[in-house]
Amino acid sequence: MMLFVNKVAAQIKCSQYLLFFLLNFCILHRMGAQKAYSNSTLSKIHEVENNIIGRTILNDEKPHTLLERMKKYNVKGLSMAVIHDYKLEWAKGYGWADEERKIPVTTSTLFEPGSISKTLNAVGILKLVQEGKLSLDEDINTYLKSWKFPYDSLSNGKKITLAHILTHQAGLSVHGFPGHNMYGPIPTLTEVLDGRMPAVTSPVRSEFEPGLKFQYSGGGTSISQMILTDVTGEPYDAWMYKNVLKPIGMIHSTYAQPPSKDIWNTCATAYYRDGKPLLHRFHMYPEQAAAGLWMTPSDLAQYVMDMQLAYKKKGSSKVLNSDMVAQHLTPYHNGPTAMGTFIDDLNGATYFQHSAGNDGFCGFFFASLDDGNGLIVFMNIEYAPLLSEINMAVAKAYGWKNFYKEPQKRMTGQVITVPDATLSSYEGIYLYDNSWAMIHKKNKQYVFTTDGTDAKMYFTSPTCFYNEEFSAIKNIIKDPSGTVVGYTRTVDGKEYPKANKLVNLDTLSSENGSVSSIAWYMLENKRYKEAISFYQKAITFNPGDLNLQMNLAHAYLLGDEMEKGLAIHHKNLDKNISLTVSWKDQLLQDYMYMKEHYYDVKKIELAFQKLNIKKPKGY
Repeated sequence: MMLFVNKVAAQIKCSQYLLFFLLNFCILHRMGAQKAYSNSTLSKIHEVENNIIGRTILNDEKPHTLLERMKKYNVKGLSMAVIHDYKLEWAKGYGWADEERKIPVTTSTLFEPGSISKTLNAVGILKLVQEGKLSLDEDINTYLKSWKFPYDSLSNGKKITLAHILTHQAGLSVHGFPGHNMYGPIPTLTEVLDGRMPAVTSPVRSEFEPGLKFQYSGGGTSISQMILTDVTGEPYDAWMYKNVLKPIGMIHSTYAQPPSKDIWNTCATAYYRDGKPLLHRFHMYPEQAAAGLWMTPSDLAQYVMDMQLAYKKKGSSKVLNSDMVAQHLTPYHNGPTAMGTFIDDLNGATYFQHSAGNDGFCGFFFASLDDGNGLIVFMNIEYAPLLSEINMAVAKAYGWKNFYKEPQKRMTGQVITVPDATLSSYEGIYLYDNSWAMIHKKNKQYVFTTDGTDAKMYFTSPTCFYNEEFSAIKNIIKDPSGTVVGYTRTVDGKEYPKANKLVNLDTLSSENGSVSSIAWYMLENKRYKEAISFYQKAITFNPGDLNLQMNLAHAYLLGDEMEKGLAIHHKNLDKNISLTVSWKDQLLQDYMYMKEHYYDVKKIELAFQKLNIKKPKGY
């Protein structure tokens, strides 16, 4: 849009300059230009905003503007804060906090990006250790009162400690948590930890002995939340605000779930990757410590600067003593994490960081321990490739030590147009490396789909194409009769095993783990007959898998084969899918997911009537 306005401005007469000024003022206001800065800072802002580059430069591609990349990745709104020389250098918002209501992102817009919540939670736990109310090395059951962790043989007789939990070395399950409709059924923290409805995740339990290796676990973080409330006797959000957020300077942030209604207009609306907003704008998380912190980049910058200054002994932390700061920022047992942060050593330059993602949000902070540089970026979308592109632009502009990497340059040749008649012959599923890809028509253009990404295809010959999102150059292979049988994969001149086109489902084997994944993709994209075929094939490999049976029933119902879907439900309605989840529980969970993700659920609701099942509250 700025490029368009500037082009118009070059053509208008002097008498129209006032209009030009007003247009630019409005655009800058919408982009979130909320503060006046010095000329040198404005120059840095301009440099960052106009030098966004992906990991790969294709042909003679020029750097992009931030707004161009936001449009490419369908980012509705973005907010960032840049730290330089231990000070908040600048902060700015871009795009929409709520597109439908035309509310722009400002530096005051609150985001719920997710797992950075774990970082501030760790500060709270370390403060209680500092006060002698907790020990990092005691069995967690020493402090748990309202719930006890059920040890079993998988922990191998070893006790889990807070040090294990804060560094993700506790050997615990449940990587992360989906959010909940705030008007629907909300589980208690105990129900979350035990995996009981209305929780939608499995129980938090041991998967291997503590201290053995790193395994990220939001489930473990939720245990630390339970410990904090049991020991302090206070609600988690109230204690954390009073003892961590407010003292450190994060005065606009809150762990309240949901946030107080009087600040809802300040909260960004969350969006799925396809640009649709979440039902009721955003989700809530009873797993507050793991995912529930609402904040602004400027607020989080206060935490970053507090830790940087204390670590370099340029001042004292407002919350932690020097020993606790060191524990928070020093790798534990040579792992990738300290207690609440990830530590990156880039050829001798040390950075601490944490990324984050909730339903409809993502973000990260990245900051130096050697000097006072840092960056915080939040977006109201789940899809995050733009985060690393912004990080590189900021690192280059401010000369971060050992951080910036020149993007890879790839000369791919001139792009040509290939007729749809030719592209249609390439349509199909291709198998490679126990994974899969698909060439198909979506939204009126042919795309290459893999790893959950629909990528545009750029052809340099009738058979050779590449995608911006992936490194491999592909070349379609045909047999002597002209039938497409696969494609080659070449990365930087190195050829990898070819992808073979799937012609017959009978050629699939149980060793190939792609069958259920392909089936789910077909279901999500309303290709129900194909979904049914793939689920039927998957069930031949795993006849006892009730999750596959459930999904097959969904495919039948959504594909207008009601009686076949109902037959599966009647057959399994009294069964348990797992120790804590019944068939009916899973059916309700799946219905809520479909409703949240804009499926046409009328057929599922009709099945509920025939099965005498009530819809969940809030749906």
